[in-house]
Amino acid sequence: MFKKLALALALSLTQGLSAATEKPNILIIYADDIGYGDLSCYGGTGAQTPFIDRLANDGIRFSSGYASAATCTPSRYSLLTGEYAFRNKSAKILPGNAPLIIDPAKPNIASFMKDAGYITALVGKWHLGLGLSDGSFDWNSNIKPAPRELGFDYSFYMAATGDRVPSVYIENSEVVDLDPSDPIKVSYAKPVGTEPTGISHPHLLTVQADVQHAGTIVNGISRIGTMTGGHAARFKDEDMADTYLNKAIDFINKSKDQPFFMYFAAHDNHVPRRPHPRFQGSSSLGPRGDAIVQFDWTVGKLIKTLKANKMYRNTLIILSSDNGPVLFDGYWEGSEARNGDHKAAGPFRGGKYSLWEGGTRMPFIVSWPGKIQSGTSSALISQVDIFASIATLIGKDLPKSASPDGQNMLPALMGKSPVGRDYLVEEALSQVALRMGDWKYIPPGTVTERGGLDEWIKTPVHPPGMLFNLADDPGETNDLSKQHPKKVKAMLAILKKEAPSKFLNKKTPGASQLGFE
Repeated sequence: MFKKLALALALSLTQGLSAATEKPNILIIYADDIGYGDLSCYGGTGAQTPFIDRLANDGIRFSSGYASAATCTPSRYSLLTGEYAFRNKSAKILPGNAPLIIDPAKPNIASFMKDAGYITALVGKWHLGLGLSDGSFDWNSNIKPAPRELGFDYSFYMAATGDRVPSVYIENSEVVDLDPSDPIKVSYAKPVGTEPTGISHPHLLTVQADVQHAGTIVNGISRIGTMTGGHAARFKDEDMADTYLNKAIDFINKSKDQPFFMYFAAHDNHVPRRPHPRFQGSSSLGPRGDAIVQFDWTVGKLIKTLKANKMYRNTLIILSSDNGPVLFDGYWEGSEARNGDHKAAGPFRGGKYSLWEGGTRMPFIVSWPGKIQSGTSSALISQVDIFASIATLIGKDLPKSASPDGQNMLPALMGKSPVGRDYLVEEALSQVALRMGDWKYIPPGTVTERGGLDEWIKTPVHPPGMLFNLADDPGETNDLSKQHPKKVKAMLAILKKEAPSKFLNKKTPGASQLGFE
């Protein structure tokens, strides 16, 4: 009954859209490593986020919105393709020189929006690979396949993350400010060049790092992997937020005559956390909290730009994060010591890398002035649903092969229905769990969490698995599997249907799955 009502609402919403307004602009603002409890509108206390709070007050704030995975590459893959990342064996944490893992021949949200008459843009962190895996890739020439081959008319991005080489920006298909006489070489298998590293020259570091992050030093920070060349092109971490913001503002200013779709993937607050000096000391949490404040300011500037161009009231904004929070993630910056009473994952257990709720339960805010009434929603939704929901919103049918795991959640996203998904799959380091209603089931295996230096906290999950009622136990402390064997059996059956068998009964992930190789 509820699903039929939801479909009817979706139809009426689409009809209302075509009758009342032009196609809306779509802006996805994607944070990095920001947890459920990091924003003040979700109860965060260590960093104030007034611009995001205002966005939430003007729209819908979801309490059961999820990334599809507890790490960055898989979540980004799912958001853009509408497909669970565990269906693609390459969709795991990627090195900076990995080949492209999204097939340009298959529909994704950018190519779909482009075909629908939108001008499309990517600004920010990519981390989904570039080029082919046949050995032909070259940083110093036309880079392809790249975001352009996936349907992005304009793109300005870095290949992976700030803590991974190459530490350069790419605009469309070229490294920005690259000097041809200083070609770039990158390696994660063995060192290239003779440049200082965190191992060989620790005295050059402005922040100490663990062995994984002790590769080539750029801007006083050692990275994962080694690179040589491209010195004129190397970015300065403190300027990254401004650089991405200015590119996004330029794109918005030039998009007045055509509806736009922009995937704005901020780097805040991923390590290395090096916010601009004007934000340093703006929170009680040290660099991690300062980066959250910087992200909030960026959101405010984007909204201001939309308003200045009289585009704000015709722009649907979706704000979320790629995975849960992590305090120590390779660099000694004081995040653990300065965390105080701040609960980065809110009331939930765990964070980035883990199958606990804190790994995938995200801030999830949807705003569209005049179209979405302000409020909160407990509807169960996933970022994997964004593709299918936007397709319904603009009234364009999805290609047959598009968004295989995404569901149309438009009524819930618009605040017209309290009904969300029946269930969703959560992924963390090649393991899976199931959320269904108020229940969470983790099959037998091991739940892995990030600790301190070289520390991974591992919790064994014995047969028949763990079962939690999240309404009563958001911290996942009271295992009810023995009291509800029928529910365990039913939820395990769903997981077996949804996920490949290799993701069940999985032992502790190896080094490559944790990003160490």
